[in-house]
Amino acid sequence: MSAPPPLTVDQLRREVDSGEIDTVIVAFTDMQGRLQGKRVHAPFFLEHVLDDGVEGCNYLLAVDVEMNTVGGYAMSSWERGYGDFEFVLDLDTLRRTPGARNSATVQCDLHWMDGSGPVGPSPRQVLRGQIEAAAEMGFVALAGTELEFQIFEQTYEQAWESGYQGLTGANRYNVDYSILGGTRVEPILRDIRNEMYRAGMTVESAKGECNLGQHEIGFLFDDVLPTCDNHVIYKNGAKEIAAAHGKSLTFMAKYDEREGNSCHIHLSLRGVDGTISFADDSGEGGRSALFEHFLAGVLATARELTVLYAPNINSYKRFADGSFAPTAIAWGVDNRTCALRVVGHGAGLRVENRIPGGDVNPYLATAAMIAGGLHGIREELDLEPAAEGNAYTADYEHVPATLAEARDLFAASAVARAAFGDEVVDHYVNAATIEVDAFNAAVTDWERIRGFERM
Repeated sequence: MSAPPPLTVDQLRREVDSGEIDTVIVAFTDMQGRLQGKRVHAPFFLEHVLDDGVEGCNYLLAVDVEMNTVGGYAMSSWERGYGDFEFVLDLDTLRRTPGARNSATVQCDLHWMDGSGPVGPSPRQVLRGQIEAAAEMGFVALAGTELEFQIFEQTYEQAWESGYQGLTGANRYNVDYSILGGTRVEPILRDIRNEMYRAGMTVESAKGECNLGQHEIGFLFDDVLPTCDNHVIYKNGAKEIAAAHGKSLTFMAKYDEREGNSCHIHLSLRGVDGTISFADDSGEGGRSALFEHFLAGVLATARELTVLYAPNINSYKRFADGSFAPTAIAWGVDNRTCALRVVGHGAGLRVENRIPGGDVNPYLATAAMIAGGLHGIREELDLEPAAEGNAYTADYEHVPATLAEARDLFAASAVARAAFGDEVVDHYVNAATIEVDAFNAAVTDWERIRGFERM
C-alpha cells in the first residue's frame, strides 16, 4: 500500500476546525541541509500566511553550522543590513508533521523581498535549476536516498554535556542485517517508519548496519524534488522521535573510527513522456548509449563536484580503504568498492553514488549528479571500462582527501560554473572556506592528548 496522499488545504481547514491540527511548521532547507522556519498558529496560517506568506532573515543562508554570522557572502552581510527573504509556500509539500500529532508542515522556496525572484544559492533553487535543465533536454530525474544513522542510549542533552564523548551505541556489536539487532531498537525504528508513512512517505524497510547502534530506513524512489523534500523531513523527524524516546541519533558522516554513516543516492532519467532512457536491451549490460554518456559525465565531474557530495570537514574522514565508503573515482556493475555503482536493469537501471555521507544536503548532491550527467550527455562523453574486483587497490583517481581540496576543485570547475552560475559556485566556495578556516583555528582533543605532556 502506498503512503497516504499529502494534505490538501481543504483537509487542513477541516482538521484545524476540529482541533486535530493547531500548528503549521513553515520551513525551508538551509545550506547545511537543516529545516529552518517558524511554527505558526494554524488559524493564523489559514487566515494570513496562506495568502501572504512569511519572511525570515536572509542570514539563514550565510551562517556556519553553529549559526554564527560570517563574512564573504555577497547576499547577506552587516553592510547589507541582514534583511529578509520571502518564504514562498509550496503547497504540494503540505503534510502531517512526523512525530507531532497536532502539527502540519509545509516546505518553501526562498524569494527576494523586492520581487526580483528566487534566491539563487538556496539549495532547493539550485536543484530546481537542474530539474529545468533536464526538462529542456527532454528528461525527468528520479532519485532515492539511503540515509544511515547511529542511535545512542544518551539523550541529546546528555551527549552535549559529555562533549559527545563516551556515548553508548544502542547496539553493542555489528548488527548488519540482524533481525535480533533491529529488535533492540525497534520501538524507535517502528515509530520513525510509521510517522514517516503518516507524513506521506512510502516506507520500504529498516535494517541494521555495521557500526554500534547503526541502522538504515529506506523509502521508495520518487521524482528528485519530492525525494529531497522527504529526505530533510525524515532527517529532522527521526531526531525528534529519537529524543522523544530518551535517545539521540546522528547522521554525521564519521562519528568514530568505525564505519561512517553513508547516504547513497540512486538516480536515473526518464523521458518527460515516461519513456525509459537508461535501458537498451541491445546495449552492453542492457545500458543505453545515453545512460553511458550520463554515467561518464557523473564520473568525469565527480572530483570537481565533491564539495556538494561531501560538504563538511568530517565528510572526508569517511573515505577509507575497505570501509564501504569509496576512495576510487571509478564505476562498476554492482561493485561496492567504486564511487559509482550501477545497479538494476530495465526500467530500474540506475547509478548509485556512494560518495555522499549522512551529512549531505540532498538538493545540492542530486543537483550535482544531474549537472554532471547532463554534461556527459551534451558532450557525448565516452564511458571508461568498468572496474573489476577491488577498486580500492587499483590505479584510479581518488576522491578529494580534504574539504579544502574539494573546494579548490569546485571553484575552478567550468562545468559547475556553467551549470549553476558564478553566484552559486562562489556562495558554496565561501561556505567551504568558512568551515576550513574554523577547523584550522580549532585545537582538538587529539592534539591535546598527543602534545600536552609528551611534546
